[in-house]
Amino acid sequence: MSAIPVADDVLGPEVVVLPLDEVARVLGISMNKVRQLLRDGHLIAVRRNGELMVPADFVSKDGLVKGLAGTLTVLADAGFGRTEMLRWLFAADDTLPGVTPINALRTSHGTEVKRRAQAMAF
Repeated sequence: MSAIPVADDVLGPEVVVLPLDEVARVLGISMNKVRQLLRDGHLIAVRRNGELMVPADFVSKDGLVKGLAGTLTVLADAGFGRTEMLRWLFAADDTLPGVTPINALRTSHGTEVKRRAQAMAF
């Protein structure tokens, strides 16, 4: 089994993060499936206090935030590392509905977020 890639914790202390077992509970899946989502690049984890954590904004009671996995793929294709992806997703952008890309994804503005991510590749 391959190691789980981890981003640097560039998130502010105000960003709520969840341990992997809580992510599994919220999503209604096994810990192994959460680990697979991380290895496949559909989620990003950081290490806080020695424990792998996922930003709470990435999950909802309905599953992964719609458009997150696709946005992460577009950013990876553009050459972004996981740490850079986190910075971009949580960076303030007053021109986006929701003010940050992750909040825009959470409020069903995924098309606009992905369009911007694609434009950064050029």
